[in-house]
Amino acid sequence: MNNDKNSHQIIPSGTTAHPEQTVPDNSQGTHTVSGEDSRNGTATTPKRSSVYDRITERVMELLQQGSIPWRKPWNVKRGFPRNLVSKKPYRGINVFLLHAMSYESPFWLTFHQAQQLGATVRKGEKACPVVFWKQLEVEDKDTREIEKIPMLRFYYVFNVAQCEGLNELPDPAPMTATTKPAEIVANMPHRPEIKHGMAKAFYSPGADYVGMPNRERFTSEDEYFSVLFHELTHASGAAHRLNRPTITEASGFGSEEYSKEELIAEMGAAFLCGQAGIAERTLNNSAAYLQNWLEALRNDRTLIVQAAAQAQKAADFILGTKFEDAPAES
Repeated sequence: MNNDKNSHQIIPSGTTAHPEQTVPDNSQGTHTVSGEDSRNGTATTPKRSSVYDRITERVMELLQQGSIPWRKPWNVKRGFPRNLVSKKPYRGINVFLLHAMSYESPFWLTFHQAQQLGATVRKGEKACPVVFWKQLEVEDKDTREIEKIPMLRFYYVFNVAQCEGLNELPDPAPMTATTKPAEIVANMPHRPEIKHGMAKAFYSPGADYVGMPNRERFTSEDEYFSVLFHELTHASGAAHRLNRPTITEASGFGSEEYSKEELIAEMGAAFLCGQAGIAERTLNNSAAYLQNWLEALRNDRTLIVQAAAQAQKAADFILGTKFEDAPAES
């Protein structure tokens, strides 16, 4: 989407480049929100679209304020946000939602978890919604076989800084050490060829290679690797890797699928930069850039959640890591 010397894009084969929750003031140990089960902090939303709407509206609020969640610099010394009780990291869109809250501590917990620890959430504090997929078992009427249908659910969490009475907080050091960016690139499974000396950065699905300008054309090593991570995220979608439709199926420049793939690549690069300890990147925060994504989110309320999930899968693939698909609170 950029037009400068470091712009990056996909080049199709055969073509050339071109609602927050607030603790009520009268709460006396209770915590109820419309659609939420106060016993476990998870939402009981019957309509999946309403969850998409809630998360999309939150991201659009941030964009309208000039903040781009997936481009906010990481606090690399403290690592990714994670649950205080289970110590599990949050994943997908949750990483960006929680990071955008700008708290110093990486630890989060539900209202119920705070109560279990003998703590309280301060009155008036705003929670952040996080999402997870629950496998709903449904019996096929004809075959009687049980099918699993993924259902998007959400619940609310608070940062430990919003709580009182929490004792013996763990060391906020990252759960996993950072990895040198060159090692991430070198260790990518089934890594495509990387060709330098190109006029701009791109991934060619047809020829399955990444084109990059020479390193000296970038202002820093961090900028070079952040752009390369973007292109490698594109490459992860190839048929012999993750087989992502936004890469494997033809889509024209500016189409919805093209925009979705660009968002996947931006978020994937953000995950990889976080793992590599890259905090400062050259970012495009122009009004046109913000308006472009606002329009895309208005047109597709599922875009941000689905793109973040695909970006997480891409980062996991590139890093060679596997995670259980379960909420951080479990």
